[in-house]
Amino acid sequence: MQVARDTLVTIAVKMYDLQKNLLETADDLVYLHGHGDIFPVIEKALEGKNPGDTVSVQLEPEEAFGDYDETALMIRPETDFPGGVEVGLRYTEIRGETLDRPYRVTDIADGVVVLDGNHPLAGIGLKFDIKVVNVEPAGDASQAVGNDDVVVPSFLQVTDKPVDPIDID
Repeated sequence: MQVARDTLVTIAVKMYDLQKNLLETADDLVYLHGHGDIFPVIEKALEGKNPGDTVSVQLEPEEAFGDYDETALMIRPETDFPGGVEVGLRYTEIRGETLDRPYRVTDIADGVVVLDGNHPLAGIGLKFDIKVVNVEPAGDASQAVGNDDVVVPSFLQVTDKPVDPIDID
């Protein structure tokens, strides 16, 4: 069976930066094809492929996690985090203020916290090596996609992309 809309596709994925550094891998990843669950360029490259086929796809930053947006950096005093703060923590609210997107703590120094609203891979070109492992009709199995049993990793999810600053009031 070929990869087509409304098929459950199992793939093995390796993601590299353009300097050929391996960033992520996923084996036996299942997604519902044709529903925008993964990057459109990758979905298009997989269209019509059969189990055993491989594809390599390169994405420019705007096709993946967007260009790096320096305006998505925020500096706050450490006192804004009364419960403590650590590098790597993510916040959607600080001291009762709802933020326009999730912000990740990237640095803490001298009582100041640096938060970054960009996706960690923003501004980076990516290369994906993908092998089609299995293709089957979705049928009732399509209900499993998106639940806790079948989760598309964030490095392939379109929804993990940062909010476009144009859409922010």
